[in-house]
Amino acid sequence: MACARVPLDEQQVTEGPRGRERTLPALHPARKEDRGFLPYQPPPEDSSPAKVEEFLEQAQFISEDLEWLLALPHDKFWCQVVFDESLQKCLDSYLRNAPRGIDFASLSSSPAVAEMQRSLHRSIFMVFLRMATHKESKDNFITPAVFGEIIYDNFLFDIPKILDLCVLFGRGNTQLMHKMIENIFNQQPSYYGDLNETVPSIIQVFDTILEKCGLQSEETGASEPVKLNTQPRRTPMTMTEEDLADLVLYLCDTCTTIHSFLDIFPEACSTFHQHGFLNRLSSFYEMAVPDLEKALTKRNFDKCLQEDLWRRVCHSRRRMVEITHLLLQHTCLQPILEGSEHTASFVEDFLQTFSAFLQEKRFLADYDEQFPVADDISLLQQAFPHLDDTRTSYLLQAVESAWDSIGKKRPVTASSANQSGDPVSKAYPDIRPALMEAAGGGATIGEERRGAEAMVDIPCKGANGAVCTVSAGELESLLSHIRDLLPDLGEGFLLACLEEYGYDSELVINNILEDKLAPELNKLDRAMPRPVKEALPSVISSRSNVFNDDEFDVFNRDQLDMSRVWKGRRPGESVREMLNDKRHIDEQRERYQSYQTVVEEVPIATDQSGNQGGTCPFDDYDDEYDDTYDINQVGANDLDEDDDLLNRRPFTTPQVLRTRRQEEEEEEGEEEEEEKEDAVKRDQFVQDPAVLRERAEARRIAMQSRKGYRPPPQSHVVGGPKGRGQTQETVLDRRRKEMNKSRGANHSRRTMADRKRNKGMIPS
Repeated sequence: MACARVPLDEQQVTEGPRGRERTLPALHPARKEDRGFLPYQPPPEDSSPAKVEEFLEQAQFISEDLEWLLALPHDKFWCQVVFDESLQKCLDSYLRNAPRGIDFASLSSSPAVAEMQRSLHRSIFMVFLRMATHKESKDNFITPAVFGEIIYDNFLFDIPKILDLCVLFGRGNTQLMHKMIENIFNQQPSYYGDLNETVPSIIQVFDTILEKCGLQSEETGASEPVKLNTQPRRTPMTMTEEDLADLVLYLCDTCTTIHSFLDIFPEACSTFHQHGFLNRLSSFYEMAVPDLEKALTKRNFDKCLQEDLWRRVCHSRRRMVEITHLLLQHTCLQPILEGSEHTASFVEDFLQTFSAFLQEKRFLADYDEQFPVADDISLLQQAFPHLDDTRTSYLLQAVESAWDSIGKKRPVTASSANQSGDPVSKAYPDIRPALMEAAGGGATIGEERRGAEAMVDIPCKGANGAVCTVSAGELESLLSHIRDLLPDLGEGFLLACLEEYGYDSELVINNILEDKLAPELNKLDRAMPRPVKEALPSVISSRSNVFNDDEFDVFNRDQLDMSRVWKGRRPGESVREMLNDKRHIDEQRERYQSYQTVVEEVPIATDQSGNQGGTCPFDDYDDEYDDTYDINQVGANDLDEDDDLLNRRPFTTPQVLRTRRQEEEEEEGEEEEEEKEDAVKRDQFVQDPAVLRERAEARRIAMQSRKGYRPPPQSHVVGGPKGRGQTQETVLDRRRKEMNKSRGANHSRRTMADRKRNKGMIPS
């Protein structure tokens, strides 16, 4: 019977010096180790040696502390996490200050900094992953309800932390992050209430950005008259460069964080949808994005900063469109495709949402560019045959009108346009000339396409410690796509370009046509073929065997002595000749005879009484001999005879190697020894009773074996110690004894006494 496993929240631990032990709960502040965790500082933006060294030193301390934390056992880890405030400050500082994926382009290019950031990033993720796990093994676990209270009451996780975790660690870890966040929400449902209270704050962020841009949403009172004595509001055209940069960074970080959270944890989409998030987002997109783009194209300031801000605005636009698609996908389309009972209500919700988008012309066109509305309506018509054709036709005509109102030509097939290249970069071709004209450049083709790198969200090497990788099939598709346009280029050169630019085929084509490749790519031969894969070493060449390089090793020898190889019996040899060949016995006989000669020549000294075992005559006298333990009687209590301790074991020749003379001599010696033993036995007046009992037991066992007697099985009534459970054999034997104990022993004393009395054996 296995002992029940106790969760950590119910365990008691006895600690303290001997004589002053005290019993504490396993989760107690007194069990926390005194170890101060340093707060995290982001990597330096420049590569100055002093700043790089400072960052590496501080990051090394944090990394060592986190490795120590992860190596702690289950109970010690949770004591440190719950009661160490410096650890929580360290983790919070990393979530706030760690660079996001789009920020790595502006950081230091030092390899040491990148490697340290990658190591620290992994350690932080492993700590949060262990904090979100309530059961590490069968022996190390916390009760789910208590786990939810611990992480909620001690603020180990909250909605802002979860949002930061998604944007920092979601790339490449989507499934693991989903399980982690799902476990947090399942074990503590209060987080759903916190999320419900957080969504209005997120909506307020977009209202704050509108207010900074000098705009007001309809919900905040856009119709309210402006007071005459108030200062004119600042707009993106009039605010300082620092304020504009902060505003764009704020917008980019907000959109990226929301998209990462909804992409990893789709269960939160319903909460956002209940607060009318889609209508507020589309309204914000229509009002704020044009002013920000106008400020970036019309104002003159640092060119590098201008391109970085433009890239972030385009990134934010794409994320807002994708957020809209995620919310519609998981709140409307997915339930419809799964055949929900309330399909009609979901269809109505979808149509109502798009009807609200009709007045947001720019947003509707950009959404249709990435996720064609016609495809969604086609899915609805297949899943819900009773769909009103009049409403769907009206929506499709409104989408066409939105394209015409913003002055852009809609692609012939939106689906094909969405599948080829980056949709956002093709959605705004008219913005390129305006940006380059404001930058002071001409209207040439090269200058017009200079902003392509800024428009596309380029996955950089080392972003969050990862390198962009694609499968073999996708890589072949990218190569064929580029070679269809540029057939003169070698596959090896194209592979190097794809690796450099994050496997973005459109960006590679643009840079090749504009002759703006990186310096290391310009040094390569453009006709370079694909590198040939090195063949794996053969198993034969790498084998390791005990028969390597022997005379029959066919893997390393080309020629063998075939006269030494035959199948079955050796040619020309009979069976009798092979059995009569005793050469090997003669060789072994000579060998043992030499051993026997050496043993007989060794002198054995005798003491004054004539007993063997004394000191050899050639041993020198040692005046420094240590006689401390000579008085101890070594082996005095043993049962060995005197001859066994003093005599040397005689040398014995194997029977197969004996000659007839040796056999006769040994037989005579054995007979003499037996006669001596018989004489000793005859002289004994009384034999040893123990020996007699052993002989009788041997005779009894021999007789039982001849008659086929089977001894009774061994009894297991005694069993093991109390409190540790008993085996099945012990339980059965005890039950059998309990049932049959009245057959003998003293359990029938009264009955037998009455029987004797009736027979007159006991006097009355």
